[in-house]
Amino acid sequence: MAASTKSRWKRLKESLSPKLYMKYAFHPEYCLPAMILLIVAEIFVNLIVIQKIKYTEIDWTAYMQEVEGVVNGTYDYLKLKGDTGPLVYPAGFVYIYTALYYITDHGTNIKLGQYIFAVLYILSLVVIFDIYRRCKTIPPYAYIFMCCASYRIHSIYILRLFNDPIAMLFLYIAVDLFLQDKWSTGCLMFSLGVSVKMNVLLFAPALLVLLLVRHGTMATAKYLTICALPQIILAIPFLLVNPWGYIIQSFNLGRQFFYIWTVNWRLVPEDLFLDKKFQLLLLACHAVCLLLFFHFKWKRLYQCVRFRVWMKPLPHTLTSSQIILPLFTANFIGMCFSRSLHYQFYVWYFHTLHYILWSTALPSVVRILLLGCIELSWNTYPSTVFSSSLLHVSHFIILTSLWWSPLYTPQKKVVVASKMH
Repeated sequence: MAASTKSRWKRLKESLSPKLYMKYAFHPEYCLPAMILLIVAEIFVNLIVIQKIKYTEIDWTAYMQEVEGVVNGTYDYLKLKGDTGPLVYPAGFVYIYTALYYITDHGTNIKLGQYIFAVLYILSLVVIFDIYRRCKTIPPYAYIFMCCASYRIHSIYILRLFNDPIAMLFLYIAVDLFLQDKWSTGCLMFSLGVSVKMNVLLFAPALLVLLLVRHGTMATAKYLTICALPQIILAIPFLLVNPWGYIIQSFNLGRQFFYIWTVNWRLVPEDLFLDKKFQLLLLACHAVCLLLFFHFKWKRLYQCVRFRVWMKPLPHTLTSSQIILPLFTANFIGMCFSRSLHYQFYVWYFHTLHYILWSTALPSVVRILLLGCIELSWNTYPSTVFSSSLLHVSHFIILTSLWWSPLYTPQKKVVVASKMH
């Protein structure tokens, strides 16, 4: 009896031990309780924000005006316009916002639209958490900075109703499917993301590398077809009326941005910001940086793969770091060298920053400080020379730290060891 009591007392002491609870805060493998608690908390936060904080009109009315033109029978992209200018998004955007047009009583029931975007926010968070649950890289306490700490992200979703979160939801679903080795469905989701907004293409260089590595040259052609077909099928009504008008409007890579809205280039004069040579220089830096990471870093993740024109498929699945690290890095590089970042673009990489930072060798204090600096930059309106400079410095530190990420070195050590034996 005494032994039994002693045993129960020992188990009780162990259950109350601080070490047991510390792992739920600091050990990546025990992240699920934190994720569940944060999702529940976010449900209440979103409801409170919708009820207590005034909705701010920016693009919603323009979106409704653009799709209203389609509802009224106009399929020429050159004739579809709103208060903020012409329609510049691909066909997937039109279908989704046409559905929202009808659901919200022709766009007038904005409160209902906010609740829909609150659901979108929670769904996005569930998918993102599932990605991070699989990769086991980020400690549970870091998820707080992914949720409750960002005013701007909540604003983009439920106070502005931008299309950027919808595009990113499709992207994150695609990444989650890639981690499950479901590449066909993943490529379909990726394509649907592109059909809502072109920014998803920033992930495309890394996706091409992943397809070649995992499936080889022949199968990659099939997956690229899966990526291309939805773009064509969704656009058929518009292509039949004015194909050139659709292409130049929805995939206009040369579109000029307004200096007043830039978050990242306030530190340069407006004439330089608008200069085509400056924009071409940024594009060249973007391409060179991608090539450098591919040649010197990404290849290290796939030591058994020979990169050439004709590649054979791998007989095994890729690890989470082999998938997520190139994808998130490619997108981050695109953000670093972007011609202009507007405030809603923050959602393009916000939820990837935590994985990127915890893939580096930076101390946790520095990681959190960088998240804070980036958040400060995106919350400064209008942007200033200081906020833009702070954003670039933060990006530079992260990009440099990514270059020296320890995730690249273990693969190399394994190969060296095998050669020694």
